[in-house]
Amino acid sequence: MKVNYQKMMKIAVFCSANEAIDPDFFKLTEELGQWIAENGFELVYGGCNLGLMESIGKAVHKAGGRTIGMIPTIIEQNGQVSDYVDVNIPCADLSDRKEIMLAQADAIIALPGGIGTLDEIFTVAAGRTIGYHRKPIILYNMKGFWSSLIDLLDDMQERGVIRGHWSDYLTVANSLDDIKSIMA
Repeated sequence: MKVNYQKMMKIAVFCSANEAIDPDFFKLTEELGQWIAENGFELVYGGCNLGLMESIGKAVHKAGGRTIGMIPTIIEQNGQVSDYVDVNIPCADLSDRKEIMLAQADAIIALPGGIGTLDEIFTVAAGRTIGYHRKPIILYNMKGFWSSLIDLLDDMQERGVIRGHWSDYLTVANSLDDIKSIMA
């Protein structure tokens, strides 16, 4: 089934909330955020004021786009809500946040991230394998960040533990141009 990417309006971004990561990831994230805003898409994200999460929200907001933050109670209590959240959707916890983000989004892009990002990717990918949704999930492989995960998925595929092929559920983009092509 071909997905009509032209009508998508909301893009969920999963990413790191850490500051001490490759500075190039911030630059590439800002470029993505600017592209999201310039194309009239809305950003759906975690709404935290740290790391790539803050970077994507700020870039979209400053380029005139709209940001929708799913803010878990603990993030709000810790004073870590980004100033660049235009619409704040409170949620109970990380599971609630994932569920709301998936419901809000038309497409998902995963930037470099840690355990939380992996959890988000595989939750939405597992839902897609079963047929709960048909939303595209893009691994933005900045500077080869997701290459070891791709190797693991290939190994799992070879061992027969993935039904179909993992690329039926996840698409790899190595650049913003790749993302533009996928979304065109």
